[in-house]
Amino acid sequence: MADSFSINDEMSGRRKFLVAATSVAGGIAGAAIATPFLLSMMPSERAKAAGAPVEVDISKLELGMLLMVEWRGKVVWVLNRTPEMLESLVKVEDQLADPNSDKKQQPDYAKNRTRSIKPEFLVVEGVCTHLGCSPVFRKDVAPADLGVDWLGGFFCPCHGSKFDLAGRVYKHVPAPTNLVVPPHVYLSDSRLLIGSESEGAA
Repeated sequence: MADSFSINDEMSGRRKFLVAATSVAGGIAGAAIATPFLLSMMPSERAKAAGAPVEVDISKLELGMLLMVEWRGKVVWVLNRTPEMLESLVKVEDQLADPNSDKKQQPDYAKNRTRSIKPEFLVVEGVCTHLGCSPVFRKDVAPADLGVDWLGGFFCPCHGSKFDLAGRVYKHVPAPTNLVVPPHVYLSDSRLLIGSESEGAA
């Protein structure tokens, strides 16, 4: 009888040892399999760089000219507006869907008539808010061409959405909101940082 208990105890001990050893081995194998998977989900250095702020030299951007910059895989426009362009912003307000930029499509510091920090410079994503198409800059177009008293702006040829020279959307077009103003800051009179609101992020 004693031998029977001794054998059962020995078998039970072996069983516990095997269960523990199998659990440890399974845990190690699971960690080995999970590690590459988890690492693959982390952003690569290239992906991090793609989302990094972009510094732009605006010293050679002439009046009335548009500069295109890539940030986070999107086109960002930097437009150096003439005094006439700035005057046009008041003239078209009764034709706009959101002239006061009440919808949150810009940082608080750009919630003004010019949708900018410096009135002469517009910084806006060149992506239509309807279906993500790319509008074109059209500053000299006959009014009949666009069906409004056109004073310049951005026109999306895909579905006919129109935006003024502050990126504000016209009424009765497919695009529901104004163009997006990305975070940005001026590092100097000639240097603009897109993608950050802090000078220390460059």
